[in-house]
Amino acid sequence: MVAPGSVTSRLGSVFPFLLVLVDLQYEGAECGVNADVEKHLELGKKLLAAGQLADALSQFHAAVDGDPDNYIAYYRRATVFLAMGKSKAALPDLTKVIQLKMDFTAARLQRGHLLLKQGKLDEAEDDFKKVVCVWDAELRELRAECFIKEGEPRKAISDLKAASKLKNDNTEAFYKISTLYYQLGDHELSLSEVRECLKLDQDHKRCFAHYKQVKKLNKLIESAEGLIRDGRYTDATSKYESVMKTEPNIAEYTIRSKERICHCFSKDEKPVEAIRVCSEVLQMEPDNVNALKDRAEAYLIEEMYDEAIQDYETAQEHNENDQQIREGLEKAQRLLKQSQKRDYYKILGVKRNAKKQEIIKAYRKLALQWHPDNFQNEEEKKKAEKKFIDIAAAKEVLSDPEMRKKFDDGEDPLDAESQQGGGGNPFHRSWNSWQGFNPFSSGGPFRFKFHFN
Repeated sequence: MVAPGSVTSRLGSVFPFLLVLVDLQYEGAECGVNADVEKHLELGKKLLAAGQLADALSQFHAAVDGDPDNYIAYYRRATVFLAMGKSKAALPDLTKVIQLKMDFTAARLQRGHLLLKQGKLDEAEDDFKKVVCVWDAELRELRAECFIKEGEPRKAISDLKAASKLKNDNTEAFYKISTLYYQLGDHELSLSEVRECLKLDQDHKRCFAHYKQVKKLNKLIESAEGLIRDGRYTDATSKYESVMKTEPNIAEYTIRSKERICHCFSKDEKPVEAIRVCSEVLQMEPDNVNALKDRAEAYLIEEMYDEAIQDYETAQEHNENDQQIREGLEKAQRLLKQSQKRDYYKILGVKRNAKKQEIIKAYRKLALQWHPDNFQNEEEKKKAEKKFIDIAAAKEVLSDPEMRKKFDDGEDPLDAESQQGGGGNPFHRSWNSWQGFNPFSSGGPFRFKFHFN
């Protein structure tokens, strides 16, 4: 993940020389006076400067043997190990330096750099936290890379934002911030940050390429959300399918797109499709409250009340203050109770989202089929009378918008027990009260006459 020319590669090339210079400030009385040790240190430094690494290393070995508590001896030996490409050998010496002198910033910073390269991210982060200065842009960028490898992009963004302000024309920081936001699924902030990069350098190749991608994706998502607000769910679904094709490599956009497609299907009363897509989202994110709510609504249309209740309860566990969840759960519980009694939709054999025309058509067919005049046997006639009354009641409720809404909310408008304040049921009549009733007079061109004995 470290790009060529990044902070890590640049600092890695200069660190051995940086260490040689920085350690000079620590020479002197603090390490104690030992003539032989000082002689080895001085000679080793000259050999190191001349590029005679093996000879320099021998001198620093002798210095360590002569004074095991001399942190400069360990530090310079670590410098030689690094120059020789032996980072594993350098690491114990740097640790020893820090143990002997905890405020030796250069040693701690170099150890953090080595730990990062070895993938020991927690230990590297700990070293960087102890040495990063709030005004040091390069160290902030280095720690940001550590955060990225640890899987903490938002912490990395925080450091990179500081670095973008500390260093003039820091296009690299803006580019990285934009790509991190993009990977997190925050396309709007990603677009904003990449624009800052292009303000500094309009010919920046990576920023421009990234800008085109983010802008295209952002436009698709904004368009889709506008269509949802207008109730154009089929068109919105098509837009979100385009989002997934435009960015197939980042899972966040696939999940969010499917979540919104699930919502569109649910609102468009396409329960089978909604349940399928919502379930795909919930396989990836079992606690996705939006998908749980939309799937629950689809289950209600499919009259799968137990499943709807389960989804609403799961959603409520994660968001107990959501009024929509609470109302949906109460409705599902009422509908479950209602389904155990008389269900007008089942009586007519239509779906809960059936149009009025479908309801009237089903009613006419069943009324003709179950009219008592069609039956001669006394037992069959009684059964038909009861069936015919239920069919007429179902038509009465479902063809009246106000009564249908009550029923859809779990309240039977023809059931005295479900009406507040009690009262009789005007539709719970005997067959005789329906004598002369024309079940086919609901606005159609057909008229039928029945004769009763």
